[in-house]
Amino acid sequence: MKFRLLLWLLGRLLARASRSNAVFRAQLQDRELVFQLQTQDGRIARHYRVENQRIHSAAGSVPHPAFSIAFRDAAYGFATLTAANRQLAFMQGIQNKDIQISGNPALAIWFQGLVQQLRPGRRQAAG
Repeated sequence: MKFRLLLWLLGRLLARASRSNAVFRAQLQDRELVFQLQTQDGRIARHYRVENQRIHSAAGSVPHPAFSIAFRDAAYGFATLTAANRQLAFMQGIQNKDIQISGNPALAIWFQGLVQQLRPGRRQAAG
C-alpha cells in the first residue's frame, strides 16, 4: 500500500512541478513519452505521460512504455525510492537484479534527474 501511495504522490509532485517550475518544464521540452514504475510481477504499476511540457499519471501499466523501472516487490520499491542516498540504492538494486530497467536506459537516467528537481530547496538553487 505504501508503494502504491508513493507512486501516486510522485505523479502529483511531477504534475505540479510541470505546471509551476520553469526550470523543470524546460527539461520536458521536446519530450513526448510514457514511462512507468512497477513491481516486477506487475501487480502494482503506475504510468506517467509526458506531453506538451506537462506530466500526467494514471494507475496501471501501458503496453509499450519508453522505459520501465521494475522493483523486486513493493516493499523494496518503497525503500529504494525513499532511501537517503537514492542513487546508491538504485545502483545496488540494478547490480543485484532487484531493479530491472527495460526500454531506453538513457531516459531512466533523465527521469532520475527530474526527480532530483523535486527535492526541497532545489527550486531556489535552480532559480
